[in-house]
Amino acid sequence: MSLTIHGIAASRAVRPLWAATELGLDFHHEKLDYQGGGTRTPAFLAINPNGHVPAVVDARPDGDVVVWESMACALYIARHHGLADGVSITPATPREDAEALRWSFWAVTEAETDALTVLMHRLVMPEERRKPALAEAAERRLAVPLCVIEQHLQRQKDAGQAHLAAARFTVADLCVASVLNWARPSRTLMADHPLTHDWILRCMARPAYVQLREFD
Repeated sequence: MSLTIHGIAASRAVRPLWAATELGLDFHHEKLDYQGGGTRTPAFLAINPNGHVPAVVDARPDGDVVVWESMACALYIARHHGLADGVSITPATPREDAEALRWSFWAVTEAETDALTVLMHRLVMPEERRKPALAEAAERRLAVPLCVIEQHLQRQKDAGQAHLAAARFTVADLCVASVLNWARPSRTLMADHPLTHDWILRCMARPAYVQLREFD
């Protein structure tokens, strides 16, 4: 089998790249930037007609499997290229699998848009182009889902489990942290949700994530 991941780490492709790196997989990285028209070529559109990265192509004996959407890509890699051994990032039980699914979808529907707004208007964009009012509105909205995950992390802590789905780091943490990390430039949100802030920092400190700097 041969796994190819299209996209750079400075995009949502960070999710499948991180998953593959956590699992120690031998994969081909196609450094396709989302800027400059690279995702609009006929060759790439044949893989993902939406014209977005990431895209994963898994060449299997029974035929190629193509996956779009960053969360789906990461979850697919964990499920089909990892071992459900209770050690790796792959969910090992139905409960862990359910946690990975629900929290990954939750991150996209409840947090991603506003977290990206915070990142752009608090940190990434040139200062003269930032709109503090947009960041402030996004932070107010994010306070609601961050309370949800803060409460969950407290329950996990009380049960002796340091991560979203288990005591160990799993693909659930990977997917959600990759989104909530964008909200870190908001000092208020991080101060108001200390368990979430600490959990994000622990996820981002993982060697596999640090290694992703090589993938841009």
